[in-house]
This record gives sequence, C-alpha cells and structure tokens, in this order.
Amino acid sequence: MSEQVEQGFESYELSEEIIRSLDSLGYKQPTEVQRKVIPYALGKKDMTVKSHTGSGKTAAYGIPICEMLEWQEYRPQVLILTPTRELADQVKQDIMNIGRYKRIKATAVYGKQPFHRQKVQLQQRNHVIVGTPGRLIDHIEKQTIDLEQIRYLVIDEADEMLNMGFIEHVEKIIRELPLERMTMLFSATLPKDVEQLCHKYMNDPLDIEVQTEARTTSQIEHSLYAVRDDHKLKLLRDITIVENPDSCIIFCRTQIRVETVFNELTKHGYPCGRIHGGMEQDDRTEMMNAFKRGEFRYLIATDVAARGIDIENISHVINYDFPQENESYVHRSGRTGRAGKSGKAISFATPSEDKFVASVQQYIGFEIEKRNAPSKEAIARTLPAFEAKLANQQTIKKDRSAHRNQEVLKLYFNGGKKKKIRAVDFVGTIAKIDGISADDIGIIVIEDNASYVDILNGKGELVLNVMKNTTIKGKQLKVHQANRQ
Repeated sequence: MSEQVEQGFESYELSEEIIRSLDSLGYKQPTEVQRKVIPYALGKKDMTVKSHTGSGKTAAYGIPICEMLEWQEYRPQVLILTPTRELADQVKQDIMNIGRYKRIKATAVYGKQPFHRQKVQLQQRNHVIVGTPGRLIDHIEKQTIDLEQIRYLVIDEADEMLNMGFIEHVEKIIRELPLERMTMLFSATLPKDVEQLCHKYMNDPLDIEVQTEARTTSQIEHSLYAVRDDHKLKLLRDITIVENPDSCIIFCRTQIRVETVFNELTKHGYPCGRIHGGMEQDDRTEMMNAFKRGEFRYLIATDVAARGIDIENISHVINYDFPQENESYVHRSGRTGRAGKSGKAISFATPSEDKFVASVQQYIGFEIEKRNAPSKEAIARTLPAFEAKLANQQTIKKDRSAHRNQEVLKLYFNGGKKKKIRAVDFVGTIAKIDGISADDIGIIVIEDNASYVDILNGKGELVLNVMKNTTIKGKQLKVHQANRQ
C-alpha cells in the first residue's frame, strides 16, 4: 500500500484542492511524462519535453501550473500556446478541471470566433490564457490582452507550430512576456528551429524525453490496404462492415474529401458526423462534443482532429487518405489505443502514396502489415451483426469528468455588470444560505447582462432552489442551471 502512495500524486507536494480534483477526474497513477515533468516543474525549472500525444502531457504541465499560480492575482499568470483551436479548447477545459476546487479560471482565444467576445472575456479575472498564435498576436496588437504578470509560459505541440508557419508569431509573443518567468516546451520531435527557440528564450533548460514509440506497436494493430482512389469508398464500406467498430475516426486529406465520405456513409445509414477547418468553430466544438458523448460512431475529419484531442475508447482509426507527413501518421493512429486500451489503425494507400508509406515505416521503425480487401464471404458473414449494430441506439458515454459535473453545478443569473453586480455580491449572498460556505462557491464570471457561478460539493440544487426567491444587491434575478460548461 505504501508503495502505491509513493507512486501516486500524493507523493508530490500538491495542495488538497488539486489532489481532490485529480481524484474526481479518475487520475490515479502519474504517467511517465507526468513523473518526469511534475517534480521539476514544481521547482520552476525551464524544460523541453519530447513526448508524443496521448502520453498525458497536458496534465504534466497543468498540475504544477494549477498548484503554483496564485488565486488572488487578478491578472493572467499563465500563457499556453497551442497550434489548433480544438487543442486550445481542450487544454482550457483540462486546466479548469484540474484547478476546479482552487477556483482557477482559464479562457481560450483563437480565430474564427468573434474578437469582441474574447475581448470581454479577457477583461475578466483569468488565471490562465490558452490561445493560438495568430489570434494572440491580434490581441497584443490591439492591446486587449494583459501579459505583464505572466510567470509561466507553455508552448504545446511546438513542432506543429513550426509546420504551420507559426514560429515567427511564437517568437513575437515571447518577446512581449516578462523575462522573469518559467518556460516549458512540449514537442513530439525537436527540429533545429525549435531547439534554437529553446536556447534563445529559455534559461538552462532541462531536456526530458519520454519514449512512447512502444505504444505505437504494442497497443495498436496497424494494417495497410493497397487501393485505387476510385475504389476507396467501396473498400471503406466493406472494411467497416467486417470490422464493425464501436467508435471510429476516418481521416481525409481535404475538406472536400471529408464531405464526400460523410455523404456516402450517411446515405447508407451510418451514424456519423464530420469536422474540418471550413466549419464554424462553434459547430466544430459541438460536433466533437457529440462524438465524445457517443451520439454517433463515425467521425470523418481532416487533421484538425488528429492532434491532442482526447476521446476515450476509440476502437478504430482509418486513414482514408494516407498522411503525407510521418508525424501525422503517429498523431492520427494515436487517437486509438489510449490509456492502456487496444485499438486498430487501418490505412488505405494508392500507388502514388507508396513513397509516404515507405517514409512512415522508416519513421515508426516497423513495416505495416499489408492485407487484402475483405472477401465476399467475410462481408456476408459479418453483415447481420453490422446491420444489427446500425439499428441499435447508441449508448451515451459518460465524460471522464461526469463525476466532477455531479459535484459542480453552474448557475446562470440574468444580471451582470450593467446592473452593477460584482462577484463579491454573489459570494456574500450565497454564503449566507444554511449549509453553504464560501468554500462551496467556485468560479464566478460576470458579463454585461449575465453571470455564471459554479457551486461545488454537490450543493448546486440547494443553492438553485434558495436563489429563486433571494435577491442579490436588492435585485431579484432569474436563475437556472447554465447551458454552457
């Protein structure tokens, strides 16, 4: 028993609030990257961390950051750079989950979302800002973001920033930050430009490398099908019938291909959704959340869904178009076989893509097993089970934070700054309710015409019922459970 405590999160000097959050999220034992990063991060050591997606790196930096930042400080203390909007949203949510009982507020800023809405969010108390480089530069240039108190900088997926041409943006952002800060950089690979970035802007960084290549071979079964481009849709139908996946992501190279595959599968009654860069951000977020909840089994996507998106229990990844970059193959296949589960990575390759296949095989260190298309007999044999699963209603999955959500209820009030209501007014009123103390009140967000208050420890219903008949600052506000997270 004592050995388990030594290996658990209790062995780090973490506050009771952080330990409690980790416990409610089901985090029992630190992963390898967390064991290597957390002790040094708590010591405020600059570091570069080479670690593949799916290794638990968001919590590796999220846990020490949530531990070290000061709740009382109104201005942002942490800046996290991510290459994609989806990853920014997920990191924000992960930070809020880890810091839930410390009442840590994080906000995400990225393109294709109203600038004014973000400007208003940035005027609130924010402990952590997560953002994509382009939109952060916009806020810096328009002076709508306060970076003067940033003490911790995290650059996540640095190699992808480089691929997307963000490196100059990243440098420009870094030059706006205080020199007295701790910097952590995470990357699946460390290209020369990224290494130079580290040496230029980091103070004697510790280099940490986490060997996760074994995951690629041990928990994921890889296979390859040679196919002409005009035969891909038929092969996809045949393979999904034989494999009959519980949850599957199908990766395509372009938005048009995503739409083509989506329309084909929808026509045949597949429960599916799609996601690509041409969609509005709110639609992409809702689609991803619906997939996480299990409202459909097949997600057709471009690479926007390949990086850093943590969805539990994906049984199959299908590369409808073989990726042209080695890293992309690892990131796509890394969507399955997570958290100790097994998974399958199935790839289609046309003759013109053979050079990409050879490059990926050299990169991952093994040959992907070539297979023949399913036989008519195999399709006939498996078709009844496939059709039965199509006919059955999906069971909605519980989010990993479902337990936490039972304990935390977000309340909406129809009044805010324009009614001169402040956070202290909510605390003063709610803490007077019998059985409620200030410790039961979480994050409070005040907007112009609305306010959101997190009630912790399973006491949300009690507060909701009392507040329906209680005034705040002499004003009777409408109150109900909030629709947003």
